[in-house]
Amino acid sequence: MDMITVAVNGEDRSLPAGLTLSGFLEELGLDPRKVAVERNLEIAPRSAYGEISVDDGDRLEIVQFVGGG
Repeated sequence: MDMITVAVNGEDRSLPAGLTLSGFLEELGLDPRKVAVERNLEIAPRSAYGEISVDDGDRLEIVQFVGGG
């Protein structure tokens, strides 16, 4: 299986090639409805997570929403 390297929140990670943002979040065990993803300095629209590919060298920032009160 081909692997790619991406920076996730500033840390390099190896991932299987061919993932979409949805697949990437699934790999991390995150619920796509509860996170925001910035890919290469642009906010990725949640509705397009299944269509946006994660490519070698991408810089991803993930923010997880936490409820509280």
